[in-house]
Amino acid sequence: MTARERRKAILEALCLRRFDTLDNLAFEFKVSKRTIRYDIELLSLSYPIYTVQGNGGGIHVDEKYRLGKSYLKDEQKELLERLLPSLDGKDAEVMKSIIRTFGLKGVTK
Repeated sequence: MTARERRKAILEALCLRRFDTLDNLAFEFKVSKRTIRYDIELLSLSYPIYTVQGNGGGIHVDEKYRLGKSYLKDEQKELLERLLPSLDGKDAEVMKSIIRTFGLKGVTK
């Protein structure tokens, strides 16, 4: 398994489980904890993945994020939000639903 394949598999596992620990992922993918840390650091640059330290800590994926779903980039979402005040009635409601559905904060992919 290449590093890219492993990172994709880690992302898929986190999206399925919503949470896991460094130790579990290292064991599952048969790599060191240091490798998992590096993988998580890289993944968190493009996906809403974050770590929590201490008791109950671990690696989390944002509860609203779903793998395979398209999300707006920050600049796309900001443009739609700037255009929203110029709309009224049904058009404004449709725009709000687009922003709610595809505007997960922090996702750049």
